[in-house]
Amino acid sequence: MKIPEGIKFDDQGLMVAIAQDVENGEVLMQAFMNEEALRLSLETGVAHYYSRSRKKLWKKGESSGHVQQVKEVRLDCDLDAVILKVHQIGGACHTGFRSCFYRVVNPDGSLREEGQKVFNPGQVYKK
Repeated sequence: MKIPEGIKFDDQGLMVAIAQDVENGEVLMQAFMNEEALRLSLETGVAHYYSRSRKKLWKKGESSGHVQQVKEVRLDCDLDAVILKVHQIGGACHTGFRSCFYRVVNPDGSLREEGQKVFNPGQVYKK
């Protein structure tokens, strides 16, 4: 599968990418893609992203085994943001939660954790 024409990347060559559970709609994570990450995700059916902090391409799950199998790709009306509807193997968040969006803001501004922790990051990301 090839990249559709008209895709718009920002001045750093990136676009916002949201991973969403294909079965229940849960938002799993937000990341960035460059053209190569989008191409590889379309071609392989496995989510690839671009790490701004590490300045490199990465395949989701390359170190944890918690891959995202891409089932559908949606682009927004401006062609500058993408939603990947995925089947998530394990957790999406490097903290061990299934979703990166596990913090809820309380009325007093404090945070509480909700969500399912599905793995121990200390065991998965041994250095």
